[in-house]
Amino acid sequence: MTILVTGATGNVGRLVVERLVEAGERVRALTRAPQSASFPAGVEVLAGDLNDPSTLDAAFSGVDRTYLFPVARTAREVVARAARAGVRRIVVLSAGAVTSGADTDFHLPVERAVEESGLEWTHVRPGEFMLNKVWLWGPSIRAESVVREPFPDAVWCPVHERDIAEVAAEALVRDGHQGRAYDLNGPEPITRRNQVRAIASAIGRDIRMDVVTPEQARVAYREQGGFAADNADFLLGFEDYSGNESDPELLKRLDLGALGPLPTSEAVTGRPARTFDQWARDHAADFR
Repeated sequence: MTILVTGATGNVGRLVVERLVEAGERVRALTRAPQSASFPAGVEVLAGDLNDPSTLDAAFSGVDRTYLFPVARTAREVVARAARAGVRRIVVLSAGAVTSGADTDFHLPVERAVEESGLEWTHVRPGEFMLNKVWLWGPSIRAESVVREPFPDAVWCPVHERDIAEVAAEALVRDGHQGRAYDLNGPEPITRRNQVRAIASAIGRDIRMDVVTPEQARVAYREQGGFAADNADFLLGFEDYSGNESDPELLKRLDLGALGPLPTSEAVTGRPARTFDQWARDHAADFR
């Protein structure tokens, strides 16, 4: 059995590759830049771009199962080519926002394309990535040992990217997950203030938290560039998932307790989901 991992150099995709290799599976990795990609020994690396489905036929040839990175615009054609090539099972990297109804434009169309194909499917729906904090807070922690945050006491259960990858790999390799959508969160509610404390403990250095307004945080994120700039309006509550205007104060009023216990990877893997403290230790080098 050959398993194709699309988005194989991504933050989750590369971990799916690693997990499948550890499980002894034959893995094919799809990337737009194979010449610069680095994978474990034995992984077959092919060039291809989900934005251009015509580049994917060779990658799908001889493949039984696929991990699909979501690209809504081309999802139907990508899935159709996979089906014609003989792919039987697709595991989709989706988002918890589909479950809540907030996402109708980005991940939901990919889920629907796969479901309507007649292939076996599983959707992996993570909530907030712990990894976001590397991109949002990393530059200011490295340069100034400071985090500028408008919502220090906002509480959520962010998820470790390795937990996401392990659920995806489990659904690819083992039966019993077909037709399921798995919402994934971290195992503990944690404030952003305590996230900063966990990072400080992991790097062995004090980090100051400056409480700023959402408007001030938006200016800082835009000046920072990259992920922070691209997602500033959404992450700070100025826009909803579809880009419509929203009120940042809604983030302050979110009541996590009203949602009840949130599902984690443990229901799929049988192992406790990783805590933010563990994630901070895993990523200490990113903040030094």
